[in-house]
Amino acid sequence: MAERIRDYRKEYDNYHGKPEQIAKRSKRVLARRDVEKDLGKAAIAGKDVHHKKPLRSGGGNGRSNLAVTGTAHRGWNRGK
Repeated sequence: MAERIRDYRKEYDNYHGKPEQIAKRSKRVLARRDVEKDLGKAAIAGKDVHHKKPLRSGGGNGRSNLAVTGTAHRGWNRGK
């Protein structure tokens, strides 16, 4: 079976580079920074900041909607 080469440029242009996706990514980054301010960098090292009610469902970045989870929460496997 031939190995498919992933076209990251096309992926960015078609999805990740869209204004609504950029805005959502910005909210995720800001959420992590807010939790980092509250708990400290060491407390969230190697962990994810999780939105209890996802941004796609209308959730926000309020502290009550954020939780720190281990990396096992991720929906994909890095092959490790």
